[in-house]
Amino acid sequence: MFVRKVRNRSGSISVQIISKDSGRYRVVETVGTSKNPDDVEKLIIEAKSRMNYPVNQAPLFSFLSKTDATIENFVEGISNLQIHTIGPELIFGRLFNQIGFNVIKDELFRHLVVARLAYPTSKLKTVDYLYRYRGIQMEVDTVYRFLDKLCDKYKETVEQVTYEYTKRTLKNISVVFYDVTTLYFEAENEDDLRKIGFSKDGKFQNPQIMLGLLVGQNGYPIGYNIFEGNTFEGHTLLPVLEGIQRKYGLIKPTVIADAAMLSKKNLDNLAKEKY
Repeated sequence: MFVRKVRNRSGSISVQIISKDSGRYRVVETVGTSKNPDDVEKLIIEAKSRMNYPVNQAPLFSFLSKTDATIENFVEGISNLQIHTIGPELIFGRLFNQIGFNVIKDELFRHLVVARLAYPTSKLKTVDYLYRYRGIQMEVDTVYRFLDKLCDKYKETVEQVTYEYTKRTLKNISVVFYDVTTLYFEAENEDDLRKIGFSKDGKFQNPQIMLGLLVGQNGYPIGYNIFEGNTFEGHTLLPVLEGIQRKYGLIKPTVIADAAMLSKKNLDNLAKEKY
């Protein structure tokens, strides 16, 4: 036998115990129906417990002590949504504070960063994760609206905190590593930023953006920039270097990049600018 969830037209979910006999499935019992996720979890636990003995018949013998039976009854009544996972917050939350991101007082920023590290997935799945494991309930539209707020209000702060932490950790930023990647979108139309170009993901039919990332030794982040998706990657190197230098007063470092970046023109320009 096994437990099955059936979604009804009304939107509720029925929890059933199913048996298979001679290749045919049979509903042994419908344990209950509910729209509440907590109640559905409880019905599943109840159904699994009923499979261990005939329907409507209590077990004849119990080998559990009174204390163990009390604990078992308590645990069986708990749903996944009543259990909060605190490990990611204890570990990633502490690192979040040590780096200095807690200067941003918006709790949603903290929740999204920790969730992204613990459970890297889509925005929709992130909302599900926060609800299921942290007891935080929100709509996915709230996340999308916050991303606009993050870009408009907090972006400069996040970048400054990141750079200062890298500077404290490395002491002296004398060597930097630069590379680019492409990020494509499941969309049909281009716009001012998302353009069809050479795709590192092989998604040549999708509009994309170009992301240029500058890091220090051991991969500590220094800065990044985004470019139109049809930009030649070699044309992104100097703008990123010059932008970071203007922003943070970075002394001109030794630059390491792959051969696609180091065209004769770029090498000449790097030498001219004394990199």
